[in-house]
Amino acid sequence: MVRMMNKTLAMKFLEGKKVPYEVIEYPNTMRDAAEIAELKGIPPGQVFKTLVVQPLVGVPKAKPMLVMISADRQLDLKKLAKAVGAKKLKMATHAEAEALTGLQVGGISPLVLVNKGFTIYLDVVARAYSHIYISAAQKGLNVKVAVKDLLKVTAARWIDTAVTEN
Repeated sequence: MVRMMNKTLAMKFLEGKKVPYEVIEYPNTMRDAAEIAELKGIPPGQVFKTLVVQPLVGVPKAKPMLVMISADRQLDLKKLAKAVGAKKLKMATHAEAEALTGLQVGGISPLVLVNKGFTIYLDVVARAYSHIYISAAQKGLNVKVAVKDLLKVTAARWIDTAVTEN
């Protein structure tokens, strides 16, 4: 018997934009993208986490950033700062990320934050794949979407700011 799940705002957003997607489920206690990739048998480079970076301090009208990077990489804040022309950047704490996005850590999705005051970036590693997995805006659910569609609907900008995890 197939369990019917409620559609998340991210799924509804994709449907509204006529973007095809697939849903993968995993235990909602998991937050680590690399562990989720391993559990589902997906290459960790294809599962992307969305990180929240604080807006630039001292810059009027600075927006917080969402940076999508693959599970097997880490965000290099110095590279990101250089790429966006900032002197220094800071990751949002879990509490700050949740306050800024209105979503729980582990369920932060750029799909529901379009036009909500965020600058959205996608790490260049995604160019290696036709499809990637990102949060469906709820812990325990990811969506598989075409990279070209993700770029189009989120207006994400390519950025090279991640480094391979050791």
